[in-house]
Amino acid sequence: MAKPKRKLTAAERRAKKERQKKYQWIFINGKQVRVKRPPTIDGLPVDEFILRNADPIWLHQNEMWEYIQPEPIPFPDEDEVNAAFDAAHQQDAIEEE
Repeated sequence: MAKPKRKLTAAERRAKKERQKKYQWIFINGKQVRVKRPPTIDGLPVDEFILRNADPIWLHQNEMWEYIQPEPIPFPDEDEVNAAFDAAHQQDAIEEE
């Protein structure tokens, strides 16, 4: 007859919960292996958290230049340029009179 299972004590449950937070099980060569979990910030991997939240100055100071995205150059719309040109031309015409 098999030995009946016993319940874990409170200290054993706490220790088990801490181990589960600290380690994870993965398969390597068909065997289960316990390895440390990768570090996370707010549930995101550290690299992804940095990419989402860092500004270009911080990235430059920490020599992470490959992650710096160039800011798009806002070109004015053609209609806006024409309207500004017309307004300036009309202003010049008024001043000449």
